[in-house]
Amino acid sequence: MQAQLRLSSRLGLNVPHEWWPSVPLLKEVEASGLAWVQLPAPPASVLSNARECIAHARAATASLGETGLRRVLHAPAELLAGEPGADRALAGAISYASECGAEFVVYHARCLADGPGAGDRMLAETRSLAALASMAEHVGVTIAIENLAPVYPGPEVISANPLSLRALARRIASPALGLCLDIGHANVIAGLRRTSLSRMVEPVLDAVVLFHVHDNLGGRWRASDRRPGLDPLRLDLHLPPGAGSIDWPAIAPSLLSHDAPLMLEVHPPRPAPRAIADAAYVCLTTIDSSELPAARQRSIASSSAA
Repeated sequence: MQAQLRLSSRLGLNVPHEWWPSVPLLKEVEASGLAWVQLPAPPASVLSNARECIAHARAATASLGETGLRRVLHAPAELLAGEPGADRALAGAISYASECGAEFVVYHARCLADGPGAGDRMLAETRSLAALASMAEHVGVTIAIENLAPVYPGPEVISANPLSLRALARRIASPALGLCLDIGHANVIAGLRRTSLSRMVEPVLDAVVLFHVHDNLGGRWRASDRRPGLDPLRLDLHLPPGAGSIDWPAIAPSLLSHDAPLMLEVHPPRPAPRAIADAAYVCLTTIDSSELPAARQRSIASSSAA
């Protein structure tokens, strides 16, 4: 029970990409027993324009002010630091986070293929991230660099290996930069490499400041991984916990023994926030779904079928 109470202060849910954090949506997240919310940042063109960036952040803040939710901001996925335009947009994301009270900015670091020229590009990214981390530290924001996975079968980027991000964090050595360890992405890579999820997760836990939590079907090698209602090839499915093939009893102790927030990152079409929250409790703790009220048992069933 103590672990379950502690978990309630760590769980959150994402506002999907291009959705607005309206007051009814945020209140529904909070009423589901979740303590955090992840907002999608506006596009780079807005983040790079100081007036538009602050106006957008203040509007989001007005919605957030109707709840007690703690906040995470997800920077645009296409940004790669080390280039003037991207650096301006990322600086804008940090300012946006500071304005709306977000404690973390999630960023897709090392989102490039390994090959000729990659070393120079990574060096440029490292230098820019060091400067951005200094800015983030000054305003009380932490940059959380996220490990990635192919959306569909295809080449991996460098950050598919979480150890590459741990090395980057150690090199920059800033208290304002750490890992956003995406459990779903790590499960895809573990499946493609025919290894265990724990082997992807355990070596980097010391650098984690934030978790992304969602389910999928790993590398989809098995015939049973072809399920009605799901894209037959998509790897990065972002399903609610329990709706995929992750061995939650095996990985839950590592997540529960950590202090970082656990952001449920589930993509539409998706069940109601309450159903997603209940599914997370069942997957991450010793609680059994039969212990929940009948209505919430039905919500978990709908979550697993999503």
